[in-house]
Amino acid sequence: MERKHFLKNGLAALGLAAIAPLACSKDGGTSASGSTSSTDSTSTSGGGTSTGSCTVTPTETEGPFPTKTPSSLVKSDITGDRTGVGFSMKIYIKNKNNSCNALSGALVDVWHCDKDGNYSEYGGTSMQSTNYTSVHFLRGRQTTDADGLVTFTSIFPGWYQSRATHIHVHIYNAAGTSLLVTQIAFPEGTGSAVATVNGTAGQAYGYTKGMTGYTYNASDNVFSDDSTGAEVASVTGSVTAGYVLSHTIYVSA
Repeated sequence: MERKHFLKNGLAALGLAAIAPLACSKDGGTSASGSTSSTDSTSTSGGGTSTGSCTVTPTETEGPFPTKTPSSLVKSDITGDRTGVGFSMKIYIKNKNNSCNALSGALVDVWHCDKDGNYSEYGGTSMQSTNYTSVHFLRGRQTTDADGLVTFTSIFPGWYQSRATHIHVHIYNAAGTSLLVTQIAFPEGTGSAVATVNGTAGQAYGYTKGMTGYTYNASDNVFSDDSTGAEVASVTGSVTAGYVLSHTIYVSA
């Protein structure tokens, strides 16, 4: 079964009991219940200064490969044994219910695939042939500081069939109640980090797929309806120096 079919048809085929309490999202996957949308204004990427009015970041599918026990993966460097282009994440969490100010003390889980498009904690199936069920690379949890900020060190994500380059994020309040499941998209086009890493410059780092068969955000079954670009992060840097992603996520807490 291809991943795109899984995303469209839901998680029933995996029989993951732990995901049962989560509500269905637009693409047939699972998302955190209780995360509502608002239409006060358009949200932006990066830390920035609160304007007092914002829109809750869209809820998205948790995907077929969520972290199984995130509380055991409290770490900022999530690289593990993976190799690739250097990459770090600066993710700000802000609270719509508090004039869009920073939300401190929130738990933020992130996970993404390696340069070859594989996830840890899964594998040996038709969805992912390589078996990584016993390892936990590219997954981690951090708690937001007074600025609502968490940082992670990683490698630049690869891509796989039917999906654009992306990062999964699950946010909880300090008590462990789920606030939002979402995903982060990457800028695309000539000169973008995605195009550069998957071009000639990235080959020395093991990114050998190129862009042939790549699914762009506009055709991605998660990001295609993000008309405001609320899920697209800011990405700066280079292959040699590494890339830095900055993104703000708004929740109702």
